[in-house]
Amino acid sequence: MDNSAFQGPAASEDDGVRNRQLGATLSTSSSADLVSPQKEKANEKTVLLKRKVGLLSGISLIAGTMIGSGIFISPVGVLSSTGSVGLSLVVWAGCGIIAMLGSLSYCELGTMIPRSGGEYAYVMDGLGGVFAYLYAWVSVFVIRPSSMAIICLTFAEYALDPFYDACGPPELTKKCLAVVAILLITAVNCYSVKLATRVQVIFTVAKLLALGVIIVGGIYILIEGQTGDIDTEFKGTISNPSVIALAFYDGLWAYDGWNNLNLVTEEIKDPQKNLPRAIMIAIPLVTFCYIMVNISYFAVMTKSEMLATPAVGILWAERILRGAFIIIPISVAFSTFGAANGTLFSGGRLPYVAAREGHLPSIISMAHVGRLTPLPALVLTFVCFLTGSYIDSDDNPR
Repeated sequence: MDNSAFQGPAASEDDGVRNRQLGATLSTSSSADLVSPQKEKANEKTVLLKRKVGLLSGISLIAGTMIGSGIFISPVGVLSSTGSVGLSLVVWAGCGIIAMLGSLSYCELGTMIPRSGGEYAYVMDGLGGVFAYLYAWVSVFVIRPSSMAIICLTFAEYALDPFYDACGPPELTKKCLAVVAILLITAVNCYSVKLATRVQVIFTVAKLLALGVIIVGGIYILIEGQTGDIDTEFKGTISNPSVIALAFYDGLWAYDGWNNLNLVTEEIKDPQKNLPRAIMIAIPLVTFCYIMVNISYFAVMTKSEMLATPAVGILWAERILRGAFIIIPISVAFSTFGAANGTLFSGGRLPYVAAREGHLPSIISMAHVGRLTPLPALVLTFVCFLTGSYIDSDDNPR
């Protein structure tokens, strides 16, 4: 018999086996394919925030939020609680070290838990949902609105200061301008992440230039041989530990904002590199500026003069810049406006992340389709900050 007569059926049987195996494979893959397009469509419908925060924006977000009104106000509180120039400078350096150690810890947490939300995300992973829920609500509705209110009221006070006499602007005028500032900053952040980061960079550069003017002025005075009370060193030091602790409290107020970048971890470009780099550049930069500015203050003013004025920056400007002293109030206004922008930019991400975890209404976890900004979260943050602006400005340190 011709062998070819059997090759056909045998071959067809083998083909049938192979076809059945291939069919099973195709059936499995086709069923998977039926699911994957749905998942892809679902993923396409999910609007996520883009990574638009680079190294420069990250540095500006940290330094620009830290440098607010504190360096123009807190030196009085630090000096009154330390009693001497030497210990005052030690406290400022110590506060910088504390901020650096805290930020390095957050740097490790941010790279291990690469989610936005800062402390909220870390508490969520470490202690569970209950504690994260409590933290989110307290932070969103109490802590950050109070801080933002103080910053914006300080901005309003210094922005209006050149237009009023020694009595200062009326309370209602200050609060209205503070509300306008919050509204403007919210509009910028709702419009574009890129625009918000550019505003942050611009105001950070402006405030660093202002601090540079004070530092250069102090160096010039020292070169001229005027040392003020710097020669007194540690004379008059207060040795009470509880009082010195208050000095650290005043100093750390000026360093507030060192943890802001961790609130936007998901929006940082290459966070494994840029997060630690931004922290290790911004914190030492701010610490150096703060110490040098304080040296400039002590070179120009005596301790008693500093303790007698609520705004050492203004007194320094009147002594050194004289007719151009208005530069400092404007610089303080720029500093506080930039700090407010950074506070809202980072603070708006906390309710966004909390809503994503189910701790706030789900609508707050949505983002604008075109702008790719957390619009509902920013609006909620604006409303909370607006209520905070009604804090009596007597509670606001000038």
